[in-house]
Amino acid sequence: MTITRLAALGHEEPPLLALAQRLLILAESGLPKMLLPGGEAFAFTMAGRQAPDGSWALERRGISTRYAAITVLGARFLPEDRQRAVLGGHTAEEFAGLLVESLPAVTNLGDAALIAWAAADTGHPKLSDALARVEALDEPGRPQYTVEAAWVLSALAAARDTVDVERHFAAARDRLLRARVGDGPLFPHATAPGLVPWYRAHVSCFADQTYPLQALARAHASSAGGDAEALAAAEACAARICALQGDGGQWWWHYDARTGSVVEGYPVYSVHQHAMAPTALFDLTDAGGSDHGAAIRKGLRWMTDVPELAGSAHREPMILDELGVTWRKVFRGDPKKAVRAARGLSTRIAPGLRLKPLDRMYRPLSVDRECRPYEFGWMLHAWQGGRI
Repeated sequence: MTITRLAALGHEEPPLLALAQRLLILAESGLPKMLLPGGEAFAFTMAGRQAPDGSWALERRGISTRYAAITVLGARFLPEDRQRAVLGGHTAEEFAGLLVESLPAVTNLGDAALIAWAAADTGHPKLSDALARVEALDEPGRPQYTVEAAWVLSALAAARDTVDVERHFAAARDRLLRARVGDGPLFPHATAPGLVPWYRAHVSCFADQTYPLQALARAHASSAGGDAEALAAAEACAARICALQGDGGQWWWHYDARTGSVVEGYPVYSVHQHAMAPTALFDLTDAGGSDHGAAIRKGLRWMTDVPELAGSAHREPMILDELGVTWRKVFRGDPKKAVRAARGLSTRIAPGLRLKPLDRMYRPLSVDRECRPYEFGWMLHAWQGGRI
């Protein structure tokens, strides 16, 4: 017997079910506002500005192909009428088709991989065209950013039942596994030297962990007889980030890929709390891996119980239902990200060095009043998709 992820959440912790449902309603109300005129592209971000009378105005800024593809990956789990409501009148498959048609102009490997993944998951008939573009951009032997390498593997895993991708799949899988530093459980920011300056090559971010563990779990699930090595790597990564999770449910931002420790915790991003950690950890469980439900619930709870802002004179909510947004992050507000830079450099020289006075000098009391489409795309993917 299988149950939905939302039903399982309600069974384990009923108050959090109401929070998740609230967030999903917000996602469906917020995404249409992020569409650009014409309804065939999504903005890069929605920026909030508060007037002296306390009212808010939102402004669409930029355009993002990858955020559109991630939105399709989440929206496909909705009934067709609700897909059309959030995708400018298109179904998820139709919007994936628009993205596939744009591929000749796409030069970023990550964007192409996400489009191919969306085409595979929606059953689009031009999936082979999308995969051909990914292969053309994925030059053998060339270092890639870990996040984009993970998206390539996830796309190929999604396509395996439809198209022969075995050669590329094997290379993408091996590249991701080899990227780790020694026997460490965490992934670096790039799959090989050459993309990141030496003094911060050891520093990786939360996305560098969630997307690879998700991709390797999906690789295992898509393999006849499974893939024990891929699953073990995903399990180790998940176990480590869960062990490092903050007391308030925070999914920390920067890690030392050599030692498996936290370099700098802030910013704490809403998307990590309500979407990215859940979707990756749920996919691991769906693939036969461990159940990290307790960590998922702890992270979700942060959205309404933000310890960083609890004592602030200017405390404000991270969820604004009336605007259809969740504010992007809580951060230190330090000039030019000084804490992050200082800790990145100091841990290169002395792993584990914390420079604790920086925590007192730059407390995480600032809120980034932006919201991006992919945040809601992964939220839909996490909570509407899959069975456990």
